[in-house]
Amino acid sequence: MIFDIIDLEPPIYRPPSEAKSFLFPITIGCSHNKCSFCAMYRSKTFRVRSNAEVDSDIDKASAYFKKVGLFPEKVFFIDGDALCAPTDTLLNACKRLNNTLPGLKQISLYATVKNVLEKSPEELKKMAENRLSLAYIGLESGCDTVLKKVAKGNTGDEVTLACLKLKEAGWKTSLIAMLGLGGREHSATHCEETSRIVCASRPDFFSFLSTTAVPGTPYFNQIKKGVFTPLSYKELLIEMRNILGGLKGLKDATTIFRANHVSNHFPLSGTLPQDVDKLLEVVNHWISSCPDDVFPDNNPYFL
Repeated sequence: MIFDIIDLEPPIYRPPSEAKSFLFPITIGCSHNKCSFCAMYRSKTFRVRSNAEVDSDIDKASAYFKKVGLFPEKVFFIDGDALCAPTDTLLNACKRLNNTLPGLKQISLYATVKNVLEKSPEELKKMAENRLSLAYIGLESGCDTVLKKVAKGNTGDEVTLACLKLKEAGWKTSLIAMLGLGGREHSATHCEETSRIVCASRPDFFSFLSTTAVPGTPYFNQIKKGVFTPLSYKELLIEMRNILGGLKGLKDATTIFRANHVSNHFPLSGTLPQDVDKLLEVVNHWISSCPDDVFPDNNPYFL
């Protein structure tokens, strides 16, 4: 298997929509690695892989794909924020992949807002020209109070700046919001501001995941200390309804919406803004049939 051929350091994470992609490591870990809710990369020491490592693994992977007679159409750069790698490293990997994987259509990655804002428009355009053209960005919340409490490292409005900068450079963007992140204490503002930022950012894709307090994380301790009060199933659905309701204000955008992450107990999909009323009808039905004070399992695998 391909995982026996290239140098992968577990654990490995990818978005649901990258299930059929070739997962290729550009960085190890996450350069920020401070978000209080995230345990994904805490076992890793961050580093950018060298061009020699990247080139060697691309050559080995290409030989493997040629041997089995199958080539991937999509590549997803791992780990947590591969866009923080030097532009030369990213372009080297993109060009080598384009030259060795016939039929390659898209390269994508996770990116932080800081990553995006630190790259020049010219650098981002050059990447897009080499098929690196989709960034998954963790919005988490549009509420700056919540973002500060969870140590996200950016404001909501900076998310919009990053998304518009990417779109101008020829990229597509995918925003991810976390239901329940602000607890009961900040639920109303979390919903209102998240809708506002999504409308202003006009992402190509938008998705929900439900917040899981993973034992050992600062967020788990924040809940124990009463900084955040977890939401019940019904309250999570109410947040979903309130955020979606605010997305009727999306202008000049066609946004593919998904709530198919493993953490979501109520999967949902549609196209925004045209499907908002239809989606709200479904969510309102779920709310009406959902009992009060039933809470999700605190499963660390629901990331």
